Amino acid sequence: MITAEQQQQLRGWFAGRLPDDLFEELTEVTADREEITVIGRIPTPRLAEDASAGEREAAARSRIDEFRERTREDRIAVAREAEHRFRRKVSWGVECGGQRALFTHVAAPVMTRLRQPERQVLDTLIAGGVARSRSDALAWCVRLVQRHTDDWLTELRDSLEHVQRVRAQGPDAEPTQDTTREGE
Repeated sequence: MITAEQQQQLRGWFAGRLPDDLFEELTEVTADREEITVIGRIPTPRLAEDASAGEREAAARSRIDEFRERTREDRIAVAREAEHRFRRKVSWGVECGGQRALFTHVAAPVMTRLRQPERQVLDTLIAGGVARSRSDALAWCVRLVQRHTDDWLTELRDSLEHVQRVRAQGPDAEPTQDTTREGE
C-alpha cells in the first residue's frame, strides 16, 4: 500500500516532470505495487453548439487517439525515468469531453483459492453472459464492490496508513528509505 505522503510525492514528481504542454491539467496519479497510472485532461475539440452527442463522442475519441500518437515519445521518456525511480510500470490515460480512456495498462494476475459456493457465483456470471471466464467474473465482482464500498475502502486505507506509521515508530523498525529518492 502507498501512504498519503508517498502519493503526494509521486503526484508532485509527475507534476514537475511532465512537459508543461502535455495536459491541460494533471487530474489523477494513482499507484499500487505494480503500476502507476497517470491521467490528465486534454482539450475538448471545438464543435458547433448544435453538434449531436454522437458527433461530440466521435470528436473526443479522435482527439484522444491523436494525443496518444503525438505524445508517445514524450510519455515513454517520462515513464522510463519513473519506472527506474519508483520500480513500477507507468500507464497513461486521458479525460476529454467527458470521456476517459486508459492506454495500455497492467493487468496483474492474482492467485486466489475459492470454495465451491464462491466458484458457483463466478460460474453463474459466466452462464448469464456477464463474464467470459472466471477471471472476468472475479474482476467484475471486484469492480462492483469497488463501486459500492468506496467509503468503507477509504476508511480501511486510512486505518492501514495509521498502522504503518505506528509500526515505523516501533523499537524494531528499520531505518526507512524514501522510495522517491531511489536510483539517484
